[in-house]
Amino acid sequence: MPRVKRGTVRRAKRKKLLARAKGYYANKSKLYRAAKESVDTALKYAFVGRRRKKRDFRRLWVVRINAAAREHGLTYSQFMSGLKTAGVTLDRKMLAEMAVSEPASFASIAKQAKAAQPLATPRPVRSEKAARPVKTVKVRPTKSSEARA
Repeated sequence: MPRVKRGTVRRAKRKKLLARAKGYYANKSKLYRAAKESVDTALKYAFVGRRRKKRDFRRLWVVRINAAAREHGLTYSQFMSGLKTAGVTLDRKMLAEMAVSEPASFASIAKQAKAAQPLATPRPVRSEKAARPVKTVKVRPTKSSEARA
């Protein structure tokens, strides 16, 4: 098998990796092995972070919508189910933006959601939990109690 000397490929590969590690602390930006480890870790965190960002923004939108809906006498779940039955197809991102920047238009949407909700049937009110029957323990007569009688 012929010997491969790699030529300029090795240098180009290392140069590219060290360029990615530019600005890293101490040896992590200067020595190849340390730079490779830190760049690999950074890429791993970047991959995870792109997925986390979607989760974090959705949570933020839900919190904002919930706060705005409660100002109009609805919980988040009541508001969203009302929108669904009313046929409003705005996504959470748009609803959250409206709640922050355009409260008047959000109020009209909240009114639509409230009107579209089915009439809630009142739950039966329980005054107290049903008491469990108390177990009666039969006392067996002992020899000493028979002797007394």
